[in-house]
Parts: sequence; C-alpha cells; structure tokens
Amino acid sequence: MKSVILFLILASGLFSCQNKDKKFDDHSYQETKITLAEKERSNPKQFLQLSGDDHRNFFGKTVYKGVIKNTATVVAYNEVRVKLLYFKNGVQVANHEELFENSIAPNDDFSFKAKYKTPKGTDSIAAYIMSAKAVK
Repeated sequence: MKSVILFLILASGLFSCQNKDKKFDDHSYQETKITLAEKERSNPKQFLQLSGDDHRNFFGKTVYKGVIKNTATVVAYNEVRVKLLYFKNGVQVANHEELFENSIAPNDDFSFKAKYKTPKGTDSIAAYIMSAKAVK
C-alpha cells in the first residue's frame, strides 16, 4: 500500500513538473515596449542621472567635470540642460546653465567639462538636470 501511494505521489510530481512549451508572445512584448517608451519619453529627468566633481585650475577658474548617465532602456535624450550653482560659505554666489545637444543613447553616458570664472572663495557646487528632450 505504501509503495502504491509513493508511486502516485512521484507520478503526479513528474506530470506537474513537465516543461510546457510557451511561445514567445511578440505582440505582448511590443505593447510592453511601447508603454515603457511612453513612460521614458514623458519623464526624462527620472531616467537621467548626473554626477561629477569640481576643482579650481591654475588660472583661477572653477572646473566641473560631470557625467550624465541615461538609465532608460528604450529612449535616447538630447538637449539636456544642466544648472550649476556655486556657493561660498553656504551662500549661492553664482550660477550657470549648460545645454548639451548631444544625443545620449539608452544605457549610455555623456561626459562634459564646464569652466567658469567664479568669485574667489567659491567652495562648493551643486549641479542638477533642469530638462531634456526625448529623441523621436
């Protein structure tokens, strides 16, 4: 009796674990891709990350070296507008805007360098992405 029950349990396990051939649903994949593209087009700042560092060069200019990373999977961006805020003792003393017309492909990045003459004693920089446009 035990062997019959054991056989039934093993047999049901074998039949339930069969690998069913699931066909790739191209239509569903395309719909998902379109939906993702719409989200990425409508929220470019959500998919662009800015990082960088700054230093003062020999000529007294503040140099900011930055990298804009596109984390989107479908959409490329261009006309990325970056705002640089310069501070001295916690008080904003200057600001500049940069416009990069280069196209940044999905899962790619773009490096840039901005040099500006800033007030003496400028000790920190805050940088953020103001806007960007999705490439059509």
